[in-house]
Amino acid sequence: MIMWAKLRQQLWQWRGVLIAAPSVAALLIGLRSAGLLQGLELAALDQFFRLRSKESVDSRIVIVGINEADIQKAGHWPLSDAKLAKLLETLKQQQPRAIGLDLYRDLPVEPGHQELIKVFASTPNLIGIQKVVGNSYGLAVNPPPTLSKFGQVGANDFVVDTDGKIRRSLLTLKDKSGKTIPSLATRLALTYLETKGIKLEIIDETKQKYKLGKATFTPFNAHDGGYFFADAGGYQILSNFRNLRQGFRTLSMTDVLQGRVPVNSVRDRIVLIGVTGESVRDSFYTPYSSRQVSQAATSFAGVEIHADVVSQILSAALEGRPLIKVWSEPMEWLWIFGWAVVGATLSWIRRYRDGVTQRSPLTVVSIFFAGGGLVYGNYLAFLQGWWIPVVPPVLALAGSTIAISSYVAYTATGMRQTFGRYLTDEVVANLLETPEGLQLGGEKRKVTILMSDLRGFSALSERVSSETAVEVINFYLEVMTEVISDYHGTINEIMGDGILVMFGAPIAREDDSQRAIACAIAMQLAMDKVNNKAQQMNLPSLDMGIGINTGEVLVGNIGSKKRAKYTVMGSPVNLAARIESYTVGGQILVSKDTLKEVGSIVRVDETLQIQPKGFQEPITVYEIGGIGGEFNLFVPKKEEVLVVLSQAIPVQYTVLQGKYMGEKVFQGTLVKLSTGSAQICSEYPVELLSNLKMNLVTGMEKARGLGDIYAKVVEISADSPTNFCVRFTGIPAEVAALLYYLRDSSSN
Repeated sequence: MIMWAKLRQQLWQWRGVLIAAPSVAALLIGLRSAGLLQGLELAALDQFFRLRSKESVDSRIVIVGINEADIQKAGHWPLSDAKLAKLLETLKQQQPRAIGLDLYRDLPVEPGHQELIKVFASTPNLIGIQKVVGNSYGLAVNPPPTLSKFGQVGANDFVVDTDGKIRRSLLTLKDKSGKTIPSLATRLALTYLETKGIKLEIIDETKQKYKLGKATFTPFNAHDGGYFFADAGGYQILSNFRNLRQGFRTLSMTDVLQGRVPVNSVRDRIVLIGVTGESVRDSFYTPYSSRQVSQAATSFAGVEIHADVVSQILSAALEGRPLIKVWSEPMEWLWIFGWAVVGATLSWIRRYRDGVTQRSPLTVVSIFFAGGGLVYGNYLAFLQGWWIPVVPPVLALAGSTIAISSYVAYTATGMRQTFGRYLTDEVVANLLETPEGLQLGGEKRKVTILMSDLRGFSALSERVSSETAVEVINFYLEVMTEVISDYHGTINEIMGDGILVMFGAPIAREDDSQRAIACAIAMQLAMDKVNNKAQQMNLPSLDMGIGINTGEVLVGNIGSKKRAKYTVMGSPVNLAARIESYTVGGQILVSKDTLKEVGSIVRVDETLQIQPKGFQEPITVYEIGGIGGEFNLFVPKKEEVLVVLSQAIPVQYTVLQGKYMGEKVFQGTLVKLSTGSAQICSEYPVELLSNLKMNLVTGMEKARGLGDIYAKVVEISADSPTNFCVRFTGIPAEVAALLYYLRDSSSN
């Protein structure tokens, strides 16, 4: 059960990755299988070709090109059989290993046809061409009859992709009769390799797997690499073009015929004869055919492409140079899925911080570097002969990132907007981010409880309209909520004008108690902003008292299945409320446990002994005036100057028992006054920190039209227990005006 619970929690915590990664991967695999990504994938492959550094020219191959100047000098096209026979005889004298004639000669081109037939018959290493398959570039063309009789013919067909580029090479193909015809490049390469004792070996005839020297050939399939249902007819391989950009050593036909080429320039080499002149239009596009701005794409002569395929085969067979290989489809699917997981994970792990949705630049940077690493890694693999999909995983990386962002926004924004009005962001995050977040239950945890209460608001609300009272309290709560949020407090409950705040739940930090005290001081300082608002509304100033306690409580979702609340329970919460009840306006009282947690960075202005309800022995509380360290916040000390009244003012008062008035009414007189305090002489003693309700008396009768005064006993005279000082906690405006007049008159 424990293992299952942990597994459920892990699955819930990673739900975004478990949803986004498979969904995005499945979508991209579907798009790829539908061929919608083929163009992008082929463009990426072309870019890898163009980024690859140039290689040295393959000295085993020489091209005899019939350029535009040669055609013009000949005066007509095609070349006469006599001129072609002379060209072949001249080349034969230098003893090349093989000669490839990339010119059609299925019909005689007079004059000199008989001479050409004699050259064909006397040159066993000469390979002619035929066009086996008709396509948009021309109809099928028969081979030279003489060369066909001796089996010295190769196909010069090319496989052209839908974008007009050649990326695959034909090694063999079948004609209409079903006969297998080797390509021109294959016949030339095999002829050259036979002179070195290397012959083609069959490894697996069923799978058409062959060995040639150090190379192993496997046929191209319709879904290899980035292709989708490509034409896989014949025996094709992916072209690893290596010499097109730097070209091959090329001799012009005129130079060869006139003997202007170096001696032995073609000895022991493969010679390809073909047209390079533009007017014949025997040119094709390849991965190197990039289109520049305002320029046409670069094309390559057919003879150059044949020469490059020959070079690929020779390098693979003799040097073990890798041919382009691909992964199986399941492997490619796993590759795409893996990068979807990477993108989803990088986005998911940083979606929240302290309960708040993050759009962290670090996430963007990490995704960017992951994508860069993916592309660079694929390029390095390409240099080693592997074509690994790059576009689908890049899209999977980006798509899963977008999916996670959308999922978080979709599932969390509405809930945060709703719950955020009642709970803090951290509590909402706790509900959203744990599978048990909405389940009933709790845990014991040490937290610091802050309890605040607004003095004088109840009396104020009785004398103003409900709209005005609501406006004042909403502004007060808005200011306090902002302060509490700045110090990472969790507002557990708002009780009228009172606020219960937790530090340490749902997220515990090492400095919870310090932040609680710093928050309390910041709240007291923020009362200036609240009172400025009250002054603008012609209302009296308000004060706030704060009590703080630290202890182990039960925290979690408490309630029933129909109604529950994330809250704290325990005696430390009750004690925080008791401590708060002993405060006067502008005062912060903390327990001994809290002071011990905070250490010496606080300023203690006064030490008090109180007897909270339910406690057998008095406890010590401390009035806090400030906190140093990184917070550096202090409450200004208010000097209360008591003025001796020229005439004592009779008062009557009752002692409040909690929220209720005592039954007995006591008599006394105000003998001294300050802005917020007074000294009273009474018939009967009172207890320190007692709450009083007082009224001014005229002729032993209650002064009509004047409201009630609320005060707290803050000091008892050492000389007489019936003489004590009080701090006003609530005083009507008309009474405050009268007391101000009496105090001012007495001071003057």
